[in-house]
Parts: sequence; C-alpha cells; structure tokens
Amino acid sequence: MTAMAPTRTEPDLSFLLDHTSHVLRTRMAAALAEIGLTARMHCVLVHALEEERTQAQLAEIGDMDKTTMVVTVDALEKAGLAERRPSTTDRRARIIAVTEAGAAVARQSQAIVDGVHEGALAALPAEERTVLLRALNRLATGHLATPVESPTPARRARQRG
Repeated sequence: MTAMAPTRTEPDLSFLLDHTSHVLRTRMAAALAEIGLTARMHCVLVHALEEERTQAQLAEIGDMDKTTMVVTVDALEKAGLAERRPSTTDRRARIIAVTEAGAAVARQSQAIVDGVHEGALAALPAEERTVLLRALNRLATGHLATPVESPTPARRARQRG
C-alpha cells in the first residue's frame, strides 16, 4: 500500500518565493551580462559609489564570502572599473574606489536592474504591485527579517544589490 501525501493547508510560500527569485536572478544575470557585469559586480560598484567602503563592508552588504568578494573586485579591477586604494579616514584600511569608467557602467547597470524589476512588476496590475511590494517589505523588515540559526544552515542564494 502506498502512503498518502499529507494535505497541504497553506500555499507553498517557499516554492513561490524561491521560484520567482530564481527566475528574476536569471533574467538579471542575462541582462547584466550584455554589458559584461555580474550581479555581484553591479552590487559592489553601486555600493562603493555611495560612500567610502572597505572590501569587507561591501562583502557584508552583498552577502558575499571573502573569496567571492576578492574574485569580484579582481574582475572589476581587471576591467578598469574599480581599484583598491588606501582609505582617506583610516590609513590601515583599504577601500574599493570606483573609477570614472566604473561610475558610468554603474549608472548603466542600475538602469538595467531597474528595467528588469520594472518588467517583472509590469506583469501585475498596478494595485497588485503596490500590495505585493508593501507585503514583501513588511515581511523582509519584520517577521522574516532575521534568519534563524540552524544546525544545518540553509543556503542563501540571493545577495543584496
């Protein structure tokens, strides 16, 4: 005899959020690849332009481990978009400085990111967009703001930026 699957009592929120997030990331990756960037590179450029930040600070913002951050900054340096420089406020620290070319690319990549987001939201009627964004913001800053510690950590697939 085959066991019966339990009856679902709630929509599969994990699937809905994971699936839509995955598809959005693939669209973002494809769009940014057209100008030679990754989402991580975009994240570093944009956040490094906001204020003087160290590689560690940018890694934290982008939810990147140290190795990923080093590879990302190396790629930005090789492309002439950013460089490591001494901090103007702490002579022991090194910051990621965006070059003029990098600032121009960051403006272009932000327009691409905004376009991908706009395209996703355009699939919904205006009133549903407002409700969705308000609800997701409420979850992200409230009930689902902080991950729970677990003996088997869940893999985080999304970086900020």
